[in-house]
Amino acid sequence: MTVNIAVIGAGVVGSSFVNQLSAVKGISANLVYIATSKKAIISSDYSSINKPLESLPNADKQPLSTDDLIKFLKGSSNPAILVDNTSNQSIADSYPLFAKNEISIATPNKKGFSSSLELWNDIFSHKGLVYHEASVGAGLPLISPLKEMIQTGDEVISIQGIFSGTLSYIFNEFSTVAPNNEKFSKVVKIAKDLGYTEPDPRDDLNGLDVARKVTILARIAGLKIQNPTSFPIYSLIPKQLESVQSADEFMSKLPDYDIEMDKLKEEAASNGKVLRFVGSINVPENKVSVEIAQFDKDHPFASLKGSDNVVAITTKRYPNPLIIQGAGAGAEVTAMGVLGDVIKIAQRVDN
Repeated sequence: MTVNIAVIGAGVVGSSFVNQLSAVKGISANLVYIATSKKAIISSDYSSINKPLESLPNADKQPLSTDDLIKFLKGSSNPAILVDNTSNQSIADSYPLFAKNEISIATPNKKGFSSSLELWNDIFSHKGLVYHEASVGAGLPLISPLKEMIQTGDEVISIQGIFSGTLSYIFNEFSTVAPNNEKFSKVVKIAKDLGYTEPDPRDDLNGLDVARKVTILARIAGLKIQNPTSFPIYSLIPKQLESVQSADEFMSKLPDYDIEMDKLKEEAASNGKVLRFVGSINVPENKVSVEIAQFDKDHPFASLKGSDNVVAITTKRYPNPLIIQGAGAGAEVTAMGVLGDVIKIAQRVDN
């Protein structure tokens, strides 16, 4: 059976996804729609669009509305999959409507799964299949194994991890096994110069991205988290700098507050430990947090390199935590995670 695929978002992840889709084996898929925020290509006969990435800049059609896109996808007898490669909240808000119309979804967009609990419940209450492996950890095999553990009767006790590639790099450089004199502000600047941070580093340092990922995993584990701000989040932004107007002003003033992070690092070093920025879920105690924590030098979190993510899952069957580690960011691995979901959906609708 052939599936029709509609792609929203053709940035670095979207482009990588389209390129990977063209080489995929094991499923028959037609790319029938691809859109940016301003342009779209629509296959009127539901045949696969030829050279979509090359043709999109010169497209003369505007993106379809949600209702019109649903109508278009339901105009073919082939099962349809929406691939949302954006981080757009309004698109995420429309997931229940697609799923209600039996259009499946594969996406790395965290917004639909980490916003209100009401939206989360609505998304998964319809016939359309919804997969979001890449919403946490990019291409790391995390969400699917976690769901399978639970579905087969295992009980999650705790989940703890380093979920931000940006903050992984920053803390790996700042607080090391071999003590160094690196200043927090300098490491943040290097990370920004390397393109690891968002254009405004405060979008990484406020901890909300990690909180969204933790919210998703906590909900899968059975906790009814209302939203990603309903539990403690440690912000790495000094309170005095929360209201500065621009990223440049923030970066210029950040060195004035290095002393606070220096104290934390020195305290950890005196205990023979290093600092890491982690998200934690304790299921029996119904507790979730995002915080700076200290780890022994021989702990898996202490030996992390570069911008890798690492997650430790403790369950009744895994009293010694299952460790999942690897690249948790990047266009290629994120697109791979989305494409893996598309393949799973295609295989399920073909049965």
